[in-house]
This record gives sequence, structure tokens and C-alpha cells, in this order.
Amino acid sequence: MSNMQDKVALVTGASSGIGRATAELFATNGAKVVVAARRGDELDALVAAIEAAGGQASAVQTDVSKSEDVQAMVQHAVGTFGRIDYAVNNAGIEGVFSAITELPDEEWDRVLGINLRGVFLCMKHQARAMLAAGQGGAIVNVGSVNSFLGFPTGSAYCTSKHGLIGLTTSVSAELAVQGIRVNLVCPGIVDTPMHHRARNLLGDEIYDQGVLPSVHLRRAGRPEEIAQAIVFLCSDAASYITGTTLTPDGGLTLTV
Repeated sequence: MSNMQDKVALVTGASSGIGRATAELFATNGAKVVVAARRGDELDALVAAIEAAGGQASAVQTDVSKSEDVQAMVQHAVGTFGRIDYAVNNAGIEGVFSAITELPDEEWDRVLGINLRGVFLCMKHQARAMLAAGQGGAIVNVGSVNSFLGFPTGSAYCTSKHGLIGLTTSVSAELAVQGIRVNLVCPGIVDTPMHHRARNLLGDEIYDQGVLPSVHLRRAGRPEEIAQAIVFLCSDAASYITGTTLTPDGGLTLTV
């Protein structure tokens, strides 16, 4: 993946976890990185860390559920570094887990607004920028094993992640002939702040005795391991891969 020198990568949800690890890996491989998230202080710290390691990065505070924010994010990337070669749509929330009979309408809208509408908005404006530049590109959306698997009280979250499969495959079919590849990465259990919140809800006993034994590797993944899969799909090493779903989950979905 060393052919990323002077390419430009845009990563949403970059303030922590998988997004942060992905931004750092792009920079390690020579790409200029635009990092976006709602938490500006964490983005500034990430930019400082990338620059201290010899990379180039720029931050833009963004709420991906807002069209005007997404347009400004893409304009910032193009205005700062000239174009977008790679886009990673990682921003997402778990929302409130609730029985369908009790789930507030506004919570449904909030989760789908970020996790599904947000990816639609990002791809819409990222694709426009890539097409205008005429140099092709690669987009990777970040789903979850819950893009295939539902669970009780997870209707909003699982629906938002299931929707990414149809969105990704449809846009891949549309953009592939114009040189833009679109893929989906669906991680399993990964050691991120979101994961720790879920573990706290379940409790250590249920997690250790019920969840981890379902993972063939018997451990949570590391953000850096998921970043490797994402950056690979953006690289020229994946030049014949589009419209597909890669599931770095330690074997979880083979057991469930």
C-alpha cells in the first residue's frame, strides 16, 4: 500500500477508534489526510499527532447528518489538498437500545440520520468531487456484523447498518464504470469506546461467557486491524474489488 504517496484521504468519525486508526494508517502510507468528526478537540489532537510523525493532515468539524456540514467537509478537503482520492465513511452511533414498542420516534431518526443518511450524504458529495477531478477513487463505508445480524432492542442500529449493504452495492454499480470503487467493511467486536459502552450494558459475565466464546479468535479486534482492511480496499492492491463486503470479525458471524 506504499503507492499512496501524495494521495488524499478523507475519514469521517476520525476522532477515536477505527476512524482514528484508519487516518493514522493512511498517513503512515504517505497519504494526506482530512479528518472529520463532531468532536473538534480530539480531531486537533489527531492532526497534531499525524504531523508530529511527519504526515500531513487537516481537521474539519462535521455532523454527517447535516447536508450543509457534509458539503463544507468535502469543500474543505478539496480546498486544502486539491482533490479526494479515498473516502472512508466511518461516522456512526449505537443510539439507545430499546424494545420496538418503546423506541422514541426521534431516536430512530437520530440513529438512521447519522448511520445511513450520513453515509448517503457523504457518498453523494464525495462522488461529485471525485468525478469532477476525473481521476477515479475509492470509497469504503463502515458497517458492522449487525449489517447481517439483528438482536433484540437493536432495531434502529441494525436497520441503519443493514441499509449500508444496499446503499454500497447500488452506488458501486453506478460509479464503477467511472473509475470509482465502493466497498463495505463490517467489523465484529472491536476494542473501541462504542464497544466498551456495549460491554458495560451487558456486564462482564455475559460478555466473557456469552459473547467472546462466539468469536473464533476469542478476543476483540484492535482498531488497527480494521484499519488495515479499510486501507487495503482503498489501495491499488484491491483494484478489482468493488461492491463487496469484507467482514473482519475474528470468525464471529460463522458461529452466530
